[in-house]
Amino acid sequence: MTRVNLITGFLGSGKTTLLCHLLAARPAGEKWAVLVNEFGEIGIDGALLADRGATLKEIPGGCLCCVNGLPMQVGLNMLLKSKPDRLLIEPTGLGHPRQVLEMLSAPVYQAWLQLKATLTLLDARQLADSRIVANENFRDQLAAADIIIANKRDCWDETDRQRLADWQQQMQPPRPLIETEFGQIPLSVLDMHFQPRELPVPHHHHPANPTSGLAALRLDGEARWRRALNHGQGYSACGWLFDADTLFDSNALLEWVRQAQVDRIKGVMRTAEGTMRINCQAKDLQSETLISPPPDSRIELIHSQQTDWNRLQSALLKCRLR
Repeated sequence: MTRVNLITGFLGSGKTTLLCHLLAARPAGEKWAVLVNEFGEIGIDGALLADRGATLKEIPGGCLCCVNGLPMQVGLNMLLKSKPDRLLIEPTGLGHPRQVLEMLSAPVYQAWLQLKATLTLLDARQLADSRIVANENFRDQLAAADIIIANKRDCWDETDRQRLADWQQQMQPPRPLIETEFGQIPLSVLDMHFQPRELPVPHHHHPANPTSGLAALRLDGEARWRRALNHGQGYSACGWLFDADTLFDSNALLEWVRQAQVDRIKGVMRTAEGTMRINCQAKDLQSETLISPPPDSRIELIHSQQTDWNRLQSALLKCRLR
């Protein structure tokens, strides 16, 4: 029987970093699988989680619980056929957990999986953002948690810590809270008890409406890059994917990220120095060079306001090395 954990958390809370940590700590001899879902169409997390010793299934372009859950059912069934010892499910940060948990608890899956603790990541700095606190998905993800993972504590100040302490005192029902950074939690947390609870029905959670961008630069009849758009739940996403031969100026790329006025940026981009992982939430920019880079470059932006994607695209293309 496969042990299953749902790992939720709002945009930028560190879900992918936590998954990378857990996969690195996977016990020898255990077979693990990961079902990852992203709001955008390009699929950054799948590229970051590939080649980490687990079977991976990626569902981009919306939320697992939308479209009657069919994409999730297909992906879930595909992974369960391989009989993994553990399955980690990471929905998009804009996803609602109720439908996912209902599906995992359905009688048809009782012989196949054992639902373990739902982990919800929370960056204490998010509690200072009224837009995030008022977001239905943010509140419902926390309501679904068996364990709160208070992540990125290395970035908090004393005001953040006090705000988290005040919030924890008001949390109903009380649940365990683990403070950490870089998603570093003990594996034993995964086997903590799952507690069924009545979750609110999402009122404003609608399927995203993917719209493919057709812009593409061609050389010798082959597309060198493509763009994909997606929107729903009050957010829009735009992503770009470039072929393996396209390299970027790392300094110009990071400056482009700093200048982009959007809520969220994630990417894996090939530069002359190596493939760079980019992770930016608001103005909190992190970058690192990857040891095992994916075979292409891909970057995705998410924003809650109307955005001139063409202007951002023009500036991004200027970051390429000739």
